[in-house]
Amino acid sequence: MGRAQPPIPSMQELIRRRTRQGFVGRNTERAAFRANFDLPIEDERRRFLFHVHGNAGIGKSFLVRELEQIARERGALTAYVDDGVGTVPEAMAVIADRFAREGRRFKELERLLAAHRERRYEAELAAVALSEPEAESGAEPGGTGVAEPSAASMAAARATLVALGLVPVVGPFAGAVDPARLARHADRLRAGLASRPRGGPEDAELVLAPEPVLTPVLLAGLAEAAAEVPWLVLFFDTYERTGAFLDPWLHDLVSGDRYGPLPGNLVLVTAGQRPFDAARWGGLTDFVLDLPLSPFTEVESRGLLAAKGVLSRPVVDEVLRLTGGLPVLVSTLAEARPGDLDDLADVGDPSATAVERFLKWEGDPVRRAAALTCALPRWLDADVFRVAVSVPDTGANTNTDTGANTGTDGDVGGDAEGLFAWLRALPFVTDRGDRVVYHDVVRAPMVRLQRLRSPRGWSERHRRLAEAFAGWRAEAEVGLEDGELWGAERWRELRLAEAYHRLCAGERGALAGVLRDVVDACGEGTAVARRWAEALAQAGQDADDEDAGRWGRDLLGALERGGVQDALGVLLLRAGFDARREALARALRGRALHRDGAYERAVAEYDQALALDPDLATAWLGRAVVRAHAGKYAAAVADLDRADALAPGDVTTLVLRGDYHRLLGDLDAAIADLDRAVALDPVHRSAWASRGAARHGQGRLDEALADLDRALELDGQYVWALMRRARVRRSRGERDRQLADLHHAVALEPDTTWVRCERGDALRAADRDEEALADYDRAIELNPLYASAYASRGVSRFKLGRHGEALADLDVAVSLFPEYAWALRHRAALHLELGAVGLALADAEQALALRPGDPLIADVHSRATEAAARPDRTE
Repeated sequence: MGRAQPPIPSMQELIRRRTRQGFVGRNTERAAFRANFDLPIEDERRRFLFHVHGNAGIGKSFLVRELEQIARERGALTAYVDDGVGTVPEAMAVIADRFAREGRRFKELERLLAAHRERRYEAELAAVALSEPEAESGAEPGGTGVAEPSAASMAAARATLVALGLVPVVGPFAGAVDPARLARHADRLRAGLASRPRGGPEDAELVLAPEPVLTPVLLAGLAEAAAEVPWLVLFFDTYERTGAFLDPWLHDLVSGDRYGPLPGNLVLVTAGQRPFDAARWGGLTDFVLDLPLSPFTEVESRGLLAAKGVLSRPVVDEVLRLTGGLPVLVSTLAEARPGDLDDLADVGDPSATAVERFLKWEGDPVRRAAALTCALPRWLDADVFRVAVSVPDTGANTNTDTGANTGTDGDVGGDAEGLFAWLRALPFVTDRGDRVVYHDVVRAPMVRLQRLRSPRGWSERHRRLAEAFAGWRAEAEVGLEDGELWGAERWRELRLAEAYHRLCAGERGALAGVLRDVVDACGEGTAVARRWAEALAQAGQDADDEDAGRWGRDLLGALERGGVQDALGVLLLRAGFDARREALARALRGRALHRDGAYERAVAEYDQALALDPDLATAWLGRAVVRAHAGKYAAAVADLDRADALAPGDVTTLVLRGDYHRLLGDLDAAIADLDRAVALDPVHRSAWASRGAARHGQGRLDEALADLDRALELDGQYVWALMRRARVRRSRGERDRQLADLHHAVALEPDTTWVRCERGDALRAADRDEEALADYDRAIELNPLYASAYASRGVSRFKLGRHGEALADLDVAVSLFPEYAWALRHRAALHLELGAVGLALADAEQALALRPGDPLIADVHSRATEAAARPDRTE
């Protein structure tokens, strides 16, 4: 029997070992980080956050990787995040992925992140009205009376829905409600958004502010992991790019309890070009260790060179002169192991550049050419590498000394895999697993050198790369509809790379085409738009194209100031689009304004879009949603009629129109639309749920229950469907099952006011008022301006004999919403109980005016009238 062979280490592991063996310098920083693990958790000298900062090329990433190895040696579970992420949720996804590779999955976080990725693009169309007016169910908020509101009281009924948190829109009814109430109802409106078509229960927060939803789940996962390992260490590299969105989030994690406690054995490490923001982190200086990096000293540089076998004094002196102690350059030259040179006559040539010195000591011309040529793409994988090294020679320049053009004509023999492995191991190349990128400090002069030495070769290489990316993009389009392309991340990535290379190649019309694409990128959100703006700025720098560079800088500035709406404003002002492209840009700007709460401006943008292109279905659809948010359901239906005529069979249009018909009381039209939606997409959960609600309104309880059951089979955590099914069960007299659905809904969304309040109402109806009070208390804690919770709590306190507290609650409810008929009725009854007949009669008369014919209000009014007519009445 032969001996079992030890496992062969991976290429990445070999690279890491060799990198660590060659690590020199930064002894002070490494010692401080290592010593931190030796201190007890309670020790006041312990630091919870280390911030590495310094100029580009100073060795921040190199040091961070070394610190990660030190942490692992101490038994730490680590995760590394760099500028491959563009948002906080993406950073959380990387952390979850790294921990999963270590056998510690954050399953709940992974589920929420999946929902965030899948549905974020639909959010702006998802704010549909999910709960009918009081007339729809025939029951008042918290009551059981049946009445149909008159046309004269429609505005009051709509406003009541807002006060009750039952209208899932992004803004109350403009023109029908005082605009000052907008801020009061933000929580209720988010709760409604959470139940939009094709959304998950937490989608409203995932769309409007994903961090509050995702972060507590991440912290719960970290807490579980922290109980099993001695240390957790999270590394955030390239902070100069990611800090804009990560810094406020990390500060909230460290400085307060907004999201929950952090494990005491967690250490954070950030690394970027700039120091910490003193205004933000100044109060935490005792807990942060600042690690500013300077260029290597001469001793450190010589030590690194000696460790790599570079001992010749003339060579060492030349390295020191060229690099100025910049670690990335010292490391690059050290890795080449130049050894002794026979002739240094050109060492003092002032025209020599760092790029020429990088390649001078690499004796293999193929490697020299590959290293230089592969700097042209912004990122490489094996496929991009093969295209880059196989660009034909144009004959424009054959300066083999710099490697600008070796005439290899793509012939790298059969060792392309080995050449790529060599490239990945270069010190200035960062391996991100699925791709590699050059360090900016090295890439910039390499790119510039090729453009200056061989303009024709530069253009040809970029043209070849652009065509390759175009071919891969075409492959990625297979199976996708036109409307799905920009939602496909892989397709977007290939399209962006193609656009960058066409700009660098100087193709006629390339800039205009990229600006058209930026419009579509803005439709996918700020993070995607920022990547396109960055590519424009990069192309402007690399190709010395001032127009592209200016556009990139201006768009980045606009995105920083006001997100995609400002970026689209810049494009509309200066890009000179044709009518159809301008219409799309205005529609997307309208959507962004709508999302930010600027409803009138959003409608104005949609109006202009439709004036330019009356056939733009998305503009009709978007304007319909804004109009619905203002309570203008009839106008919204008219817009959706146009959208449906232009794009027949769109399920989103049908579900929205079905909901708006339902809210207008036209249940037959609602069901007709929803029947079509179900037939077109049998797994569209919102189509089933909305049809169930409409059938409930028709009194078809068994069919309504079947539809809502189906919606919950498709998504067992669909809160809106649970709430609607609870109402159906109430109508069927199934109180226990009603409460079971409400308990489930609260478990899924414990901090949503209308969910808490509705369960409280069900508990109160079951005479479990003490339990109901706990839900009302929580609802008011979450939203101190939630009128329904005050009214319902007042009624429970009334039933429990706590008359003074009950009257105070009902007074608050009526002050928040003076036309709250249900609260007025119960306050009238309470006044009668307390002997305040005149006050009771006034409340009853006001309630009856708001809801004429309501039998419960009429009863209170009758009793108050009789009491007022008694000759022996006293108050």
